[in-house]
This record gives sequence, structure tokens and C-alpha cells, in this order.
Amino acid sequence: MGTILIYYLVAINVVTFFVYGIDKWKAKRSRWRIPEAALLMLAAIGGSVGALLGMYVWHHKTLHKKFKYGVPLILIAQVAVVVWIMINGHKV
Repeated sequence: MGTILIYYLVAINVVTFFVYGIDKWKAKRSRWRIPEAALLMLAAIGGSVGALLGMYVWHHKTLHKKFKYGVPLILIAQVAVVVWIMINGHKV
């Protein structure tokens, strides 16, 4: 189960990183954009590291408060959940 989770997290973060880059590319060319809700959802379902990297590598959404503060908060919440699970093990 742990291996599948690691593969999932790697995949979702790579996808999220590139989706942020694609949205930046589209923004520069005045093309149809990826909805902000979709970008935040990718972070929420495990792609928060990819979202943060995408924000700073592509210089995208770094001035929007919901991204500037929201994505780091999502990451902190995800780390807290992982730590809680590690501490409590299978006691759930």
C-alpha cells in the first residue's frame, strides 16, 4: 500500500507542476485558462509540492492570496496528516 501511495504522490505532483506551467503558458498567450479551482484541487489531492514548485518555477499565481497562502496551508495540513498517521499507526 505504501508503494502505491508514493507512486501516486510522485505522479500527482509531476502533473500538478506541469499543469501550472501550461496555465502560465496559456495566460501569456491569452488562451482559455485552467480554472483556479482546478489548480487548487490538484494541490488538495496531493499535489501541493508540485503546485508550490510550479508557482515559483513558472512565476505563476504567486501574487494571488488564495495561492500564496492557500497552497502552503494545504501542504502543512497534508504533512500534519501524514505525521499523525505515522505516530498513531494503524490505531485508526
